[in-house]
Amino acid sequence: MAWGNDSDIVDDGNASGSMSGGFFVAAFVLATLLFSPVQPANSASSASSYVVTETVETLEYDIFESAAPTESVQGSFGQYGPFRVIAPDVAVMTGTVDSYTPAIFRQMLDRYPGIRQIEMRDCDGSVDEEANLALARMIRHAGISTHVPARGSVRSGAVELFLAGVRRTAHPEAEFIVHSWMDEDGREASDYPDSDPVHAEYLDYYQEMGVSAPTAKAFYALTNSVPFSGQLRLSRNDMARFQLVH
Repeated sequence: MAWGNDSDIVDDGNASGSMSGGFFVAAFVLATLLFSPVQPANSASSASSYVVTETVETLEYDIFESAAPTESVQGSFGQYGPFRVIAPDVAVMTGTVDSYTPAIFRQMLDRYPGIRQIEMRDCDGSVDEEANLALARMIRHAGISTHVPARGSVRSGAVELFLAGVRRTAHPEAEFIVHSWMDEDGREASDYPDSDPVHAEYLDYYQEMGVSAPTAKAFYALTNSVPFSGQLRLSRNDMARFQLVH
């Protein structure tokens, strides 16, 4: 070993002693380094590190479909679409007929088979004419009467429902509003020739409900005398002239 500075050696007489002592010091330092516990390279970073544990909770649930009737309607036994049962033998009708109404009506009759009258208070027709006529035939088959109370309003396709009653009655202040039908293509009754089978569907229905053929034809012509966008208001007496009320 060469030293870079001779002043580190005091004299020749102490040289061997100093080197001997230096040897032991160096050996001690080396042993200390070898047997001392190794510290992490970045103790500050290690001391501040931590483990994050995330708990994920999984929920399981069932979906239940609500029942058709709503028993909580005040003053009623249950609500079934546009029908509200107000007594074991009477249902009030308010609203529109759609494709689901016949099935809902069947549920109502299954629950209340004693219904014998439908009071039509505010009925604005249907958005599904096929379902409307199916519902009308269900009313007739069940032997149910129809009645329009004072200030009651029966409009458009709801008039066909009124005619389904085995007995049809109306208060003098009741109103009936009719107009031409319109198909999915936007064509109205007047757009089809009189010989077209499309007219037979309505004429046959009227006769099925007990209306004579001449009367059915006259009433059908009256309803189609007004375009779909218009309204023709009929009173109870007007309906009586066609023998459509009892």
